[in-house]
Amino acid sequence: MIVGVNGILTAAGDDWVQLTVSGVTLQISVPPSEILTLGSTGNQVQLFTHLRIRDEHPVLYGFTSQAALELFLVTQGVSGVGPRLGLALLSGLGASGLQQAIALGDTARLSGVSGVGRRTADRIILELKGKMDDVEVDEEQGGTASGDGELIEVLSAMGYSTTEIRRVLATLERSPDLTVEDYLRQALQQIGGW
Repeated sequence: MIVGVNGILTAAGDDWVQLTVSGVTLQISVPPSEILTLGSTGNQVQLFTHLRIRDEHPVLYGFTSQAALELFLVTQGVSGVGPRLGLALLSGLGASGLQQAIALGDTARLSGVSGVGRRTADRIILELKGKMDDVEVDEEQGGTASGDGELIEVLSAMGYSTTEIRRVLATLERSPDLTVEDYLRQALQQIGGW
């Protein structure tokens, strides 16, 4: 079992990264929002991983924190929630946001994630409420600032690629007084100037 990978980031797509480890390059599926926290090509990256065999092909899933990996694995126990939906939940809400939405029974927040309908959100809450208490989540580990998850989701919905979003997040002027709307305005101005 491959439980972690530490290597050089060589490429990134919308929902995957390639890491070179001791001369071997691995392609790893990751939540799109976490791709943006890994930095640029050439950075040293550590991911917590889970290997799954699908149709006789190995697929490696990676996360920037142990808590995100544990939450991903817990969501896989819910009927109708597969790896793709698990990644979408973590990308849209973040580890602490997902844990909080389930603990509070926040169906609206869960169903706000692309691909999650109201019935699926209800099922996730029903099957996972109480099971999430065992997972310790630090407040948003990773390199994105608070509120970036929502900003990333909005920019993705507007059709911007992960590369464009990563580029614009690096240029934002940060302040605790700014809202998601302020960051969105900044991001759109930056993109418009390219």
